[in-house]
Amino acid sequence: MSYEPPTPPAELPTEIVDTLNGYSPDQLQHVARYAEELAEHKAREARLEEESEDDEIDERPDDLPEDVPSKATITIKEINDNRYYYWQWRDGEKIRSQYKGPVNPDE
Repeated sequence: MSYEPPTPPAELPTEIVDTLNGYSPDQLQHVARYAEELAEHKAREARLEEESEDDEIDERPDDLPEDVPSKATITIKEINDNRYYYWQWRDGEKIRSQYKGPVNPDE
């Protein structure tokens, strides 16, 4: 571990770097977690948008519930340090989710 502070990415605006430098270690951990979740959410939205533009899927997976559209994808959400599978799909402007089960069946 270096005693020098890390070098911020060149793509990060100076205002954000200055703001982050004023945060406590706890606040930075919260920001890091939020930024990771936000990046995952935005990537998932982009993927769902792309998939909604593709043709409808003709076959339904065997474990797909009747109230979940065939275009739904499976995503993983972390809640209280536990990971769960969710069906997720776009419904107009909204993203819908339905619980599928734990990632680790022993949970």
